[in-house]
Amino acid sequence: MDYFDLNMNLTSEDTALREAASKFAKQVMRPVSVQLDQMTPEEAFAPESPYWDYMRQAYQLGYHKLPFPEELGGPGLNPLQIQLIMEELAWGSFGLTLSLNTSLDAAIALAGTEEHVKEFTIPYCQCTDASYVGCWAITEPDHGSDTVMPGYPSFSDPNIPAQCRARLDGDDYVINGQKAAWVSAGPLANRILLMCQIEASKGHAGSGVFVFSLDRPGVAKGKPLNKLGTRDLCQGEVYFDNVRVPKKYLIVGPEHYEKFLEAHLCITLPMVGTWATGLARAGFDEALAYARQRVQGGKLLIDHSNVQQKITDMFRKVEASRQLCRAAFVYNWSHPLNPEKRAIEYSIAAKTFATQTALEVTSDAIQILGGNGISKEYIVEKLFRDARTTLICDGSNDSLSVVCGHKVAGTYPRRSA
Repeated sequence: MDYFDLNMNLTSEDTALREAASKFAKQVMRPVSVQLDQMTPEEAFAPESPYWDYMRQAYQLGYHKLPFPEELGGPGLNPLQIQLIMEELAWGSFGLTLSLNTSLDAAIALAGTEEHVKEFTIPYCQCTDASYVGCWAITEPDHGSDTVMPGYPSFSDPNIPAQCRARLDGDDYVINGQKAAWVSAGPLANRILLMCQIEASKGHAGSGVFVFSLDRPGVAKGKPLNKLGTRDLCQGEVYFDNVRVPKKYLIVGPEHYEKFLEAHLCITLPMVGTWATGLARAGFDEALAYARQRVQGGKLLIDHSNVQQKITDMFRKVEASRQLCRAAFVYNWSHPLNPEKRAIEYSIAAKTFATQTALEVTSDAIQILGGNGISKEYIVEKLFRDARTTLICDGSNDSLSVVCGHKVAGTYPRRSA
């Protein structure tokens, strides 16, 4: 199905950016994604793997630096343009899109100093060969979604100790502990954006945000995780054994951490939702194309009323998902550092709705394809497995919904923006 957009104000530039991303998703991302899905994790991310061919092409096209302004070497796109491109890329592969967009977090540019930007952001934006790979590390073996619940009472509970901690020693922080196997690009990265506890008396709220290179003594990495879905996304542990990091690499301290994390999630969660929307749309497209050519009971599947009802339900969910994610992303990206205007409840609603949509739509796609839907000769079984992982990505939907409910209960009726 051709992409149809209800936004009548898209410019020719918007359309061109979307079409270019769609072409890359179809010609490069989808084939590579299918290849990687069939490999072992060790094979998928080895130096000679097609994964790196994809990454180099994506870097050359500048898709790794979509959120960055022109003055830092980025493309200078507006939030809507970023959203349009991201959905198209995720149609090709949710996992490969996430791989690309964990390479360097825009938080460094938002919250860091000029020195941080010069050392990390600008070289990253200038990179065209995928040699600069970053990761964002927050979850721990005993701490998953509870680390992304700012504003919720448990987040500042001093009786919930972290497993990765930093203590100040002269001009350095000394970091010890482990980040869990869900660190995207962890086994591959050479830079890290690390969320790490500094003041235990504040619980998770007593954390800080560090950025540094991973070539320091005491850093170790786990092997790529073997997973059900998003097998084209490399994830694995990162370990710290008395790793010394100069205190200049702390970009956010405990006094601002909780508000920073909320601002960060306001942007990242609807982007995960946007990727999930692209994934859902991929499932819908496969089901619709199949229904238009498969004959069952003497007529095309698409001519059966029950199939038409299912197609309508899938279409409705995809379109609703797109609108919610786009609205939340564009709004919150426009107010990233303004706590009076940003709205995390909309970002959480976007992420949880879109990921649930991806699961339901890809499941319905399997149902429409029947037996072929569970065959690896067709991509919908892969899309379904990928969709299942999205309900956990960047916080489980269950935990995020608790945060959203807590926020809504305390802020509604919401003050006017």
